[in-house]
Amino acid sequence: MLELTERLLRAAEGSDPVLLAVLVDPGSLQLSPGARLLVEPTGATIGTLGTAALDAAVAAAAPHLFARPPLPHTRYATPDGLIERTVEGAPAIYLEIVAARPTFLVVGAGHIGRALARLANFLGYRVVVLDDRPDYADPQLIPEADDVICDDFEAALERFPIGPTTTIVLVTRGHKQDELSLRKCIGRGAAYLGMIGSRRRTSTVLQHLRDEGFPEEELDRVRTPIGLDIGAETPEEIAISIVAEVILLRRGGTGTPMYYRPRKRPTPARS
Repeated sequence: MLELTERLLRAAEGSDPVLLAVLVDPGSLQLSPGARLLVEPTGATIGTLGTAALDAAVAAAAPHLFARPPLPHTRYATPDGLIERTVEGAPAIYLEIVAARPTFLVVGAGHIGRALARLANFLGYRVVVLDDRPDYADPQLIPEADDVICDDFEAALERFPIGPTTTIVLVTRGHKQDELSLRKCIGRGAAYLGMIGSRRRTSTVLQHLRDEGFPEEELDRVRTPIGLDIGAETPEEIAISIVAEVILLRRGGTGTPMYYRPRKRPTPARS
């Protein structure tokens, strides 16, 4: 039990994430509610829910949950695996990916960067803003940021810890700064890496990196031009379009409108 608790603490403090499973209701099984199991990204486990079959069912679901972390939820263990709907007598298992608060790194503290910081803070991210201009990288101008860094873009990004819980948005003041920043971020496993700019401008940047030998699969992961097409014009609207794309990719949405009306049945012709 101590080993399990210590591993949870390490995950919450920034170590690799871990899947926590808690037996909420044993159903028809003679098991102890509250039993816990941890599953590592490697597949290794700590603890047990009470039976090898339940442990195996959770371990089998773990790769999918790590790949697209859902909100905490309860599933029911059946012979077909873990399912959402309640089944009489099926054990209920609470599942949660435990990880450090995800980081939203805004590279560029202009109007769009500040608007992004406000939105990311609202969504619960740890917000970090980077700029090389002291007049812009001012914590008083960006109170929503957990950390404001004033430093050379390349030097700061080379030191910055980037990983699968890091979202990076490049919205610097110019083409040159975006390209220099992208070189330091690409290929480091960020959950999201996006760069603002027109199709022509961003295509030129990507071609430069392609000519330098950056892997094509890593270039394909760069979201650029950035954001969803919602007709955004103001800095705040542009920030919303960018954050909407981040959410879409994180949660697996489609971006299609949810507006719906049932088809009206034709009125029968009167005789």
